[in-house]
Amino acid sequence: VQLQASGGGLVQTGGSLRLSCAGFGRSFSGDHMGWFRQGPGKEREFVAASSYDGRSTYHAASVKGRFAISRDNAKNTLYLQMNSLKPEDTAVYICAAARPSGKVIDFYSSASLYSYWGQGTLVTVSS
Repeated sequence: VQLQASGGGLVQTGGSLRLSCAGFGRSFSGDHMGWFRQGPGKEREFVAASSYDGRSTYHAASVKGRFAISRDNAKNTLYLQMNSLKPEDTAVYICAAARPSGKVIDFYSSASLYSYWGQGTLVTVSS
């Protein structure tokens, strides 16, 4: 069972990228899912979360209005559309899955709720 992130790369300030996170080994359609990132010399931070059905989402204040999380359960894939990228968005982006526990999606900004973690994909934003 694994989550595999892809879509990272080098982009200029103001550019866009779309990250994907594909699930293998089992369906993640019943899991809430999230994106986290870890920049150079920084601690891991929450980016965005989606409920299992995609109806509820929550974005960190630093990316709200620029990034959008979505999912396609038929493809067992999570997405992160990133627009208006800034140099401070440079980081390894990591996807994760969590079993729903009755909490509203805002609580899923906490990494401790996630039990499956994928490998990261590097996003570099040049100034």
